[in-house]
Amino acid sequence: MIIDGLAENLTPDMLERRIREFKPDIVGLTATTPAIYDAYEAARIAKELNPETLVIIGGPHATFMAEEILTECKHVDLVVMGEGEQTFSEILERYERGGGFADVLGIAYRSEDGVVKVNPPRPLIRNLDDIPIPAYDLLPMDRYEVDGISYSAVMTSRGCPYNCVFCSSSLQFGRKWRAHSPERVLEELRILREKFRVRELEFLDDTFTLNQKRAIEISRKIIEEKLDISWSASSRVNTFSREVGEAMHRAGAHTIYFGIESGSESTLRFIGKGITKQQSIDAVKAAKSAGLNALGSFVIGFPYETEEDMRKTIKFANKVGVDLAQFTIATPYPGTRLWEIAVKKNLLLTRNWRKFTTVDVVMRNIYLTPQRIKRLFLQAYITFYLHPKRVLKDIFQRRGFILKRAIPAAIRYIKQAIAGAWE
Repeated sequence: MIIDGLAENLTPDMLERRIREFKPDIVGLTATTPAIYDAYEAARIAKELNPETLVIIGGPHATFMAEEILTECKHVDLVVMGEGEQTFSEILERYERGGGFADVLGIAYRSEDGVVKVNPPRPLIRNLDDIPIPAYDLLPMDRYEVDGISYSAVMTSRGCPYNCVFCSSSLQFGRKWRAHSPERVLEELRILREKFRVRELEFLDDTFTLNQKRAIEISRKIIEEKLDISWSASSRVNTFSREVGEAMHRAGAHTIYFGIESGSESTLRFIGKGITKQQSIDAVKAAKSAGLNALGSFVIGFPYETEEDMRKTIKFANKVGVDLAQFTIATPYPGTRLWEIAVKKNLLLTRNWRKFTTVDVVMRNIYLTPQRIKRLFLQAYITFYLHPKRVLKDIFQRRGFILKRAIPAAIRYIKQAIAGAWE
C-alpha cells in the first residue's frame, strides 16, 4: 500500500486509522525538508500502534541529515541515503530472512548500544532501465489533476554535471547524468495515458534537455504513438535550442522551465550557474519562437547579495522575455554548498525545518534585514505580474491566462511571506 498523505489530505488521526487497518510490518517514509516533522509524526504513529514495525525513511533531507534524524526521532529505525531502489530491496530481503542490516550499503542505523552508524554509500544505478516502472496502480491517481485534467509527473533521468550552490541533486544522484532510454520513457507514458487517462504531464528531470538528441527522440516517439498529451519540462538555458523546442512543441509540450536565477553577474558567479544573461535571453527567445511558454525561475537573498543585485534580478525578470516567473528566497538546504557556507559562516537564522520553504528568510544576509528581503520578494511578484504591458498582452492574446491562473497561483505561493513580511 502507498499512502500519499498530501494528495489525500490526511490528518494524523486519518493516517492512524489507515495504518491500524493495514497492519504493516514495514513503513517506508519520505519527506521534503519542511515536511520532515510530519514524517516524524507518521513514524511515531506507526511505532505506537506496533513497536515491532520497522520504520525506514529516505529522500534528500534524510540523505544529508541521517545522523540528526536518528538522534531526533527515536521512532525511525533506518535511514536510506541516496538512491533507494536497490537499498530498500535489500532491506526487504534481509527482513524476510530475519537477518540484520549492519552491512547494508547506503543506510544509517543505531547499533544495539544506541550509537548511530553510517554505512558507506551504495554505488549509483548504472542503467536506469533496470528500475521497474512505478506502481501507479497503488497511488491515488484520481487525486492528481490540474484544472480538472488528469495529471502525473515523471522523472526520466538522474544526476547533474553542474554544481549550483543551492542544489543537492548532483550530490544525491551524482555528477554523471544517467537517463532512461526513449523506449522506456514511452512505455511509461503509454501506461499513464492509456490505463490512467492522464492528459497533462510534467517531466521532473533537473534538465530534460541535457541531451538534446534524446529530448528530440522522445518528442518524436510521443508523436508516433499519438499519445495526445500536453506537457512541460525543465531546461538550462545553455542546453536548449529552437530545434529541440520545436520538437517538444510538436509533441504537445506547452511550457519550458528555465533556471535563470539572477540578473546580477556577480550573483551568477556566486551560484556557480555557469550561464550568462545573454544565454538566458537567447534561450527564452528560442522557446517562444518554437511556440512554447517560457517560465523563468529567479532567486534573491543570497548571503553576499546587495539590494542592487536583487533589484537587477527583478528588473531582468521583466527584460528577459519570459511569460511566467517564479521567485524564491535563497534557502540553504542540507547537503548543498549553500548549507555549508551558512553553517561555516554562522548565517542560519533558524533550524526549524518548517521554515525552509523558499518563501521564508532562514539565512542572514550581510547587507539587508530579513524583513527587507521579504519586501523585495513581494515586490518581485508584483512588479512582474502587474506590469501594464504584461496585463494588456495577457488580456488580448491569452484571454486572461495570467489574471485567471498565474496571479492566483502566485498569491497562494507567497501567502506565507505576506504574513511575515513586516514582522
